[in-house]
Amino acid sequence: MSFYPICAEYNDAPLAEQFGSVTEHDVRRAINKTKLNPKDFLALLSPAAIPFLEEMAQKANQLTLQNFGKTIQLFTPLYMANFCTNRCIYCGFNTKNKIPRTQLGPEELETEAKAIAETGLKHLLILTGDARTKSSPEYVESAVKILSRYFPSVSIEIYAMTEEEYARQVEAGVDGMTMFQETYNEELYPELHPAGPKRDYRFRLDAPERACKAGMRVVNIGALLGLDEWRHDALKTGIHAAYLQDKYPDVDIAVSLPRIRTHVGDAFVPRSLVSDISLTQNMLALRLFLPRCGITISTREAPEFRENILPLGVTRMSAGVSTEVGGHTKTDEKVGQFDISDGRSVEEMSQVLRKHGYQPVFKDWHSLKEAS
Repeated sequence: MSFYPICAEYNDAPLAEQFGSVTEHDVRRAINKTKLNPKDFLALLSPAAIPFLEEMAQKANQLTLQNFGKTIQLFTPLYMANFCTNRCIYCGFNTKNKIPRTQLGPEELETEAKAIAETGLKHLLILTGDARTKSSPEYVESAVKILSRYFPSVSIEIYAMTEEEYARQVEAGVDGMTMFQETYNEELYPELHPAGPKRDYRFRLDAPERACKAGMRVVNIGALLGLDEWRHDALKTGIHAAYLQDKYPDVDIAVSLPRIRTHVGDAFVPRSLVSDISLTQNMLALRLFLPRCGITISTREAPEFRENILPLGVTRMSAGVSTEVGGHTKTDEKVGQFDISDGRSVEEMSQVLRKHGYQPVFKDWHSLKEAS
């Protein structure tokens, strides 16, 4: 079994027509239900739900407090390499972009780890470009063994792996995996990924499930909002998360809601513009559909917006972010994967959260198993 046939049904469905046919009654019924089905989720994402955002916000706030309290887990990314073999037309690491390419060695990695650890963070997300010959599974494993000395929770956001490779990462000390499908639109996907291993739509689509099977504690998915009509990708992302939650109840399934940001290289024009209101509607609908699902809002978003949506479903935020390789310590010329909008430090973000009555959480996990 795979999520693919389910996703294919949605790709073949007349979604624009279905979103357009939602009525006020459908939206009210969805808001008042205690357990929503995919049809209810679609109703909450529809244009008909826009007049009901305040009611959705109140319920989303209630469900988030009920399941997560007033806490926000903080984390930061560590870019270990930017070599890439893909030509994703919306990404600064596109192999055609003439940017300085580099990879951290063991000593540089430890220097970055120490600098990040001094901020108090205990949750780390490591990233590489998609270049197996440069950032091999063995390279990632050896890096994780170094980083585990400083961080009890290390997650990966790298190229899609086999189940056996994910299991090896878990054995090395990785406890979380993030995989953005970018867009669930199978017809559009090849246009956005004209060359490289990432062009394999189905291998990437099934990667989160392989990670679940391999023993990952946390699996985080998402679509890059704006690549396709945002409501279509938002719907399929939520259905994908529900599929994983139902099938792997022992895995913490989470969703990120990233919007496209500017980056080095040829300018990319998104298929759909995702406004602040649209992103908020996406998050509210997701919270009502999946009350226990973690939701991440990253530094792609502006400070004021991140603060405004705090009560509406967010459970995880990044802070002290650099999207450059060695960006936490190195001072030479570097190019990030994309531009961020919120450059606040970990301390500044912690103060902001406390000001709004939220507890910044630096650590909520410690494995009793020694990393191999």
